[in-house]
Amino acid sequence: MHITREALKRFGLDEVWWLVSPGNPLKPEAPADLDRRMAAARAIMRDPRVRVTDLEARLGTRYTAETLEGLLPRYRGVRFVWLMGADNLAHFHLWERWRYIMCMLPVGVIARPGERIAARRSPAAMQFRRYRLRAAEARRLADCLPPAWCFINIPMMNLSSTEIRLRGEWIR
Repeated sequence: MHITREALKRFGLDEVWWLVSPGNPLKPEAPADLDRRMAAARAIMRDPRVRVTDLEARLGTRYTAETLEGLLPRYRGVRFVWLMGADNLAHFHLWERWRYIMCMLPVGVIARPGERIAARRSPAAMQFRRYRLRAAEARRLADCLPPAWCFINIPMMNLSSTEIRLRGEWIR
């Protein structure tokens, strides 16, 4: 929630879509039931600027690149920005067609505890370093032609989604 609100503010976004995924191909364990996760996401994020969606399940996509191929033609004229935590940027080069993703839409990267340096030195960050906007330019990101990306630091909360689930704050 904190990260989403910071992304809205710092990148100057009109809204954020939470894509509740049917499953992460990089994780061996299956997630909790999709309907329960959708309900839980809607319950904790009550902001009219945030849309909780099961788009990937409806599109039948498994990888982000496939999701973008299904999403972008359906919403022509909408300027999307892909948001990810620095922990994802650190491992982005392991994603299916990650270079394609970087070239399809601007990418906003939000700092995560313990991942700032690894993210900035990652293969993706190095390969696309000349397309990086300074944090002071973050509000321009949505207007940039890809490839374009921006790394922002935000006040840190050292709490993972796994910890939230274990504390009972997320329906599993």
